Amino acid sequence: MTNPMVQENNDILDQIGMVARWRPVHLGQHAVLNALCKKAKYVKIGIGSSNIYDYRSPFTLDETQDMLQLALENHSNYEIIPVPDLFDGPRWRKMVLELFGELDLFITDNPYVADLMKEDYQVVKPVTLVPMEERVRVSGTMVRKAMVQGEDWQELVPDNIAKYILDHKLDERFRNEFGLKTLAMENIIQERSN
Repeated sequence: MTNPMVQENNDILDQIGMVARWRPVHLGQHAVLNALCKKAKYVKIGIGSSNIYDYRSPFTLDETQDMLQLALENHSNYEIIPVPDLFDGPRWRKMVLELFGELDLFITDNPYVADLMKEDYQVVKPVTLVPMEERVRVSGTMVRKAMVQGEDWQELVPDNIAKYILDHKLDERFRNEFGLKTLAMENIIQERSN
């Protein structure tokens, strides 16, 4: 079940959870993370595809955890939970239920995940928790594409995360390891949409 009116309800919830890849944490997700921590006493933040390292998930689990901790430096009411891909929806659903337990809300922007979890949790989209004036239209794909093309990707992520990526030369590593595949996949997607 979904409830698009969640943001109008100012009640503080006990526990909510969200699974996303967070690679990297961008300004849109930063607004969501802040909203989650304000909306609930405790937040379970799942790193989806935690066992995958590829062009869509080009940062390791440790690097992603570091970026989440930087994004959440003003909050302490959360825990970070690695959520590996199992390539089996029903098994993944059972695993998430075991990892997250009871929740007042489950937050996802992924229609497949929402469909998997709708029988177990009240499922809402992340944007429903973020006040209109704090919403930022950015996606991880936009950040990774800008990174590969040498564009100003730093403007799409929080300053401390941009610094972390630059200090660890993760942008260079991403371009070297996955730059061509990222651009090729972008071209395939554009051709299919035309």
